[in-house]
This record gives sequence, C-alpha cells and structure tokens, in this order.
Amino acid sequence: MGTDKAFVPLLGRPMIEHVLARVANLGQAETFIVTNTPDHYRSFGLPLYTDVIPGAGSLGGIYSALSHAQTPHALVIACDLPLASSALICLLLAHAADSNGPYDAVVPRFEGTPQGLHALYAQSARDAIARFIAEKRYRIWELLQEVRTRYVDEPEYAHIDPDGRTFRNVNTPEDLAAVEQLLREE
Repeated sequence: MGTDKAFVPLLGRPMIEHVLARVANLGQAETFIVTNTPDHYRSFGLPLYTDVIPGAGSLGGIYSALSHAQTPHALVIACDLPLASSALICLLLAHAADSNGPYDAVVPRFEGTPQGLHALYAQSARDAIARFIAEKRYRIWELLQEVRTRYVDEPEYAHIDPDGRTFRNVNTPEDLAAVEQLLREE
C-alpha cells in the first residue's frame, strides 16, 4: 500500500480502528498494540509495546505480544484484517479450553492455509518462538507445525463465516475497495 496499512482510511476511519472495534468487549483482561512506531498509535489510548526482539517480523510481534501479555493466552490480530470476526475469536477461545488441550496455538485455516495473524497463542509457545527467531526462522506456518496447534477448519466456523471474509486482508488498493464494499454491505 506504500504506507503504514494501519492508518489507511477505510470508510473514513483508519483501518486499525475497524480491527480494534472488532476485538473490543470480548471480555479480555487487556488490549494492547505491538508496534515499532508507538508515537503514531498514542491516540488510541491503549498500552503500546515495541518488539522485544527487533527485526523478527510477524513472529517477533507474536513473541512480543506473549512477552507483554498478563494472561495465559494472547489473541493476535493483524492491523490489515478489518473484517476480523468476534464470533470466530470466541470460537478460538472455546477451543483453547477444550478437553483435548492444552494447545500452544489455536489457529483457523482458510482454504487449507493457517491464518496465524488471526489466532490465539499460549504462553507455552514463547520458548519455541524464541528458538525460531534465534535460528532466523520467521515463518509462522513452520512454527505451527512444531508446536501443539489446534487448527480450526472451515466446517467448524462455516456457521460464523461461510465465505472466509474474516481473513480478507488489505494489501492493495483493490483489496481496500473490496473490503469497503463488504463493510458497506454489513
């Protein structure tokens, strides 16, 4: 997009405001933003944290979220997912507590692809993430293959999001126009 996607205008508001609205009021103990440009985000009135291990990409952001979280799990949502689903988030939380756990990660898959930036991570994943970062292995999907991951597949969330709208991220002006249209339809 040529700029910080979090602040790309989407129906008159920065995209991140849409994401924050979707994750508000889920009963969470805390909400914070991991960013390496905290001055840009102060207006949101949330705690802001920079990467604990700079230069580690999205995996470093997940590690930072877990490092600062005061809870057993951290929900990670990318700033370019303005259609994030609170109902799907609640489903992920329910799976984190199911009797087959504990899990290091609870991750939805869409069309077979793990959606690691719309996922729930347990504190128990921190050591594995730190090891991956130390080894300069930054692919989230590789991490998910090595930790105890509970995948949530389309048949499990089809009643919530049959079309996978939740996972429409905004990387191009065309993506932005498509997401704007979907938000207007809501």
